[in-house]
Amino acid sequence: MHRRRVSTTGCVSVIGISYHRPYICAVELRQLRYFVAVAEELHFGRAAERLRIAGPSLSQQIKALERSVGVDLFVRDRRHVRLTSAGRTLLPDAREILALAGAAKRRLATASGPVRLGYVSWLPDELAATVRTDLRIDEWVMPSHIQIERVLEGTLDAAIAWAPTPDDRLDIRLLWPEPLHAVTPARGTAGTVRATEVRVLVDADLTSWDAWNRFAEAFARENGATVVHVDDGGIAGPGFHERCLRLRAPVLESPKRHQARLPAGLRTAAVRDPTPVWCWSLVTRADDDRPAVADLRADAASLTRVAGLHVRPAEPWWTPPEDPLREELRSLPPAAEPATAAA
Repeated sequence: MHRRRVSTTGCVSVIGISYHRPYICAVELRQLRYFVAVAEELHFGRAAERLRIAGPSLSQQIKALERSVGVDLFVRDRRHVRLTSAGRTLLPDAREILALAGAAKRRLATASGPVRLGYVSWLPDELAATVRTDLRIDEWVMPSHIQIERVLEGTLDAAIAWAPTPDDRLDIRLLWPEPLHAVTPARGTAGTVRATEVRVLVDADLTSWDAWNRFAEAFARENGATVVHVDDGGIAGPGFHERCLRLRAPVLESPKRHQARLPAGLRTAAVRDPTPVWCWSLVTRADDDRPAVADLRADAASLTRVAGLHVRPAEPWWTPPEDPLREELRSLPPAAEPATAAA
């Protein structure tokens, strides 16, 4: 018999017996939702499509869940996926836990309290000071795909993140279409580089970099940039600059803000033909009709518009074909062309 402690913060403790061995583990509601999807579909590809996440990311999360509970939940071979005995035992419990969490979320949605906002790496300085909403900035700075999952789970009310595709469950409001730049060797480099000259880094750690990987791979595939596979988290921070120095070629800079200063020998350059655009959005649940959330949506969009962020780069520019804000981006006025930097 399993005893469950359900938390509205997105984790659940499961206490039970596994193969004559007592275990106590804490798993995320997100992982249980992934498990139920695979258990019902018995196919990782269909489950990933249903969940609207990348297949490798789903596989990694299922493996993480299996490590947490200490048993295999699925038997996998090249043709089939089936539940183990432990998986069949967990399935009804997982469904019950998710139903309890959903009911708690719906009850809490009508309660008064601050709106919980998560972000990835960009947060407008004036947002908390100017919105009418009682806003609580979440301390967990996580990747876009994780923050959006937390919004869907109800552990966040809103997130400033990149949304890769339309989703009927979400309300997605454009805040800032950020043109991405390249970091390039300082000597002999003009103020701009062409997309075909650019290297894009793709990291094996899908938990941290799934959203960026999807963007970077699509950009390379459609525009002739070169993919460089890494496994050290060097898409950001000092490791990114060290790799740029070693590659001696323009490397597309991710939208994650770098704390380290650009070292000597490197400079930033605009990317042209086309300019990659990362659309920062305010993401909330589509069915969240609380006045405080409606105020946040309106105030955040107004703040970024007044700040001059609702502009697009000069043509040609690029977003992934399924970007939910692509058509809205087309309707924005073009940004003023910056002066060309000296070589």
